[in-house]
Amino acid sequence: MAISYNMDRQNLEPNDLARHIRSWGRELGFQAVGITDIDLSAAERRFLDWLKAGFHGEMEYMARHGTRRSRPPELVEGTCRVISVRMDYRPAGAADADAVLADSRQGYISRYALGRDYHKLMRKRLANLAKRIEAAVGPFGHRVFVDSAPVLEKPLAEKAGLGWVGKHSNLLHREGSWFFLGEIYVDLPLPIDTATEPHCGSCRACIDACPTRAIVAPYVVDARLCISYLTIELHGSIPEELRPLIGNRIYGCDDCQLCCPWNRFTANTAEGDFEPRHELDSTSLVELFAWDEARFLQRTEGSAIRRLGHERWLRNIAVALGNAPAEPAIIEALQARREACSPLVREHVEWALGQHGIETPESAG
Repeated sequence: MAISYNMDRQNLEPNDLARHIRSWGRELGFQAVGITDIDLSAAERRFLDWLKAGFHGEMEYMARHGTRRSRPPELVEGTCRVISVRMDYRPAGAADADAVLADSRQGYISRYALGRDYHKLMRKRLANLAKRIEAAVGPFGHRVFVDSAPVLEKPLAEKAGLGWVGKHSNLLHREGSWFFLGEIYVDLPLPIDTATEPHCGSCRACIDACPTRAIVAPYVVDARLCISYLTIELHGSIPEELRPLIGNRIYGCDDCQLCCPWNRFTANTAEGDFEPRHELDSTSLVELFAWDEARFLQRTEGSAIRRLGHERWLRNIAVALGNAPAEPAIIEALQARREACSPLVREHVEWALGQHGIETPESAG
């Protein structure tokens, strides 16, 4: 028996509404739109096991919300369906990622953070999608999310047919994994889409490519070893044994995506806002290390990088400079920061100088 709504405006049937939602989503710049139910019981078990193992590190917020992350109605009362969307972000104009990684004098920033912050852009588009739905069916219960609340976005997207969770724990599909995810929790009993079958097979490219071996088992990442966690989420000192493995990655890490065979088929984004700003795709570490806080705030305005803060920005670059060639300009840049910096940054500067054979107060003592 078909479910009918009180749709006086257009008298749409659920299947028609779902078809319109997908079409409206594409018009708003989403490359895919899917609909799923709210049964995340299998994902909940995996998530709780991951937390129990301590793989979330200092990300206490991952455990703080209990089952609200895996049971949508506990987060938004009345939710019975989730509209999941993806938006491609690989910028066409960015310097070649492999070339930047190979040049240890340059700073590597994850491709997703080179342009404007995706959160506001996607939230606005999702809010517009919700308005179109409301125009068709009248007021309805909903809430928009873009990495902004306790949501298991990857399992939801997988159930909605947007792709499958790969062995690196990211969502991917036959056109790659360079995309953002967003959701609308709704109280409309829409027809649901079919989940995508996984297509990783015996491939272990991402497992082998991870510089810190953070993918401790297929589909399981120990965040405490992940360079994205170390350079973005970790607030304190980066463990010394991991610093040499970070290389020149100063904000995030894309290695598990760069090596994925499916990413050979990825299309570049059509969103101009995701193109690199301020030459962040190809700037030298020495130049980036010279930014004072005012410069950092000016250059990262509207960027996801700003949440890092100037102190951790310098911490990360200090580590990268320690992994760079022992050239005069690099040594001078480190020595210039030796005194006028916080204890956290100074610790990493002294480590970096030690990597280049420069005596530190600790080694001299």
